[in-house]
This record gives sequence, structure tokens and C-alpha cells, in this order.
Amino acid sequence: MTDLMKIDRLLRRPQFLAAAKGVSQARGAVVIQQLDRADGDASVRLGFTATRKIGGAVVRNRAKRRLREAARLLTPLHGRAGCDYVFIARMGTADRDWDRLLDDVKSALTRLATPRAAPDMGERAVSPAPIPTRASSDPRPADQDR
Repeated sequence: MTDLMKIDRLLRRPQFLAAAKGVSQARGAVVIQQLDRADGDASVRLGFTATRKIGGAVVRNRAKRRLREAARLLTPLHGRAGCDYVFIARMGTADRDWDRLLDDVKSALTRLATPRAAPDMGERAVSPAPIPTRASSDPRPADQDR
């Protein structure tokens, strides 16, 4: 991507809920949700959240600051224009080594940027096993010698 990509922020709850209906990738200390807006706007919108499960206010704020910086560095390189991204802090986000956190964010963004085809169910489709029927009441399998 280019450095000229316009980056906005997600600030309202309905925007976060809409992004939650898109696709998501969990990698190490971060979960990233992506929604392709398909509205013709080339800007990227970013949102950040951390639940109380990961810690108190200090820990949550530190985790979100680290995610904001990682997103600032990596979204112009690996993000897709016209998409909303929500970065969700996980348990180790505040304490994770910086290089590992950058790797987590980068791998999640690149996985979201590459469209995945629908799984081909051709030969791998699993059909239910046929229920064996026996004419006799013999408890041995039919293929055993009698």
C-alpha cells in the first residue's frame, strides 16, 4: 500500500458492531476483525478495544497504546483500502515482546488481506456412512469368515 492511505478512527459502538460481522484473525496477542465496507471510500478506519478481562485500566490502556502504534506502522503496508479494522487486545498484549507483537499484527493483517476461496467440497466432502443392514441376526461382521 502507499503512505498516502487515509486512516480514520472508529469511535462509535455501531461501527465496532458492524466490523464484528466481518472476518477475523487471531494471532498471538491480538485479534483483528475486518469489514470490507464496499462504499467506494478508499480510507481505512481503525478501532481498538480491550476488555476488563485482560486487566485494570492501566493494563488496558497500555495494551491499546501498543496496538495503536503497531497499527500505525503496519496498516499502510498490509491493510486494504476501504476496510474497517478492529484490533482487540488479548491477555498478553501489554507484556508481549514488541517484535513478537508486530509479527502477530503483521501476520493477521496479511492473512486478512489475501482473499480465501470458499472450501472446495469436491472429493473431500464427507457423506454419512451407510448404515449396515443384516438379514441374519448373526453378531459377527459380514466380512468375517464363518
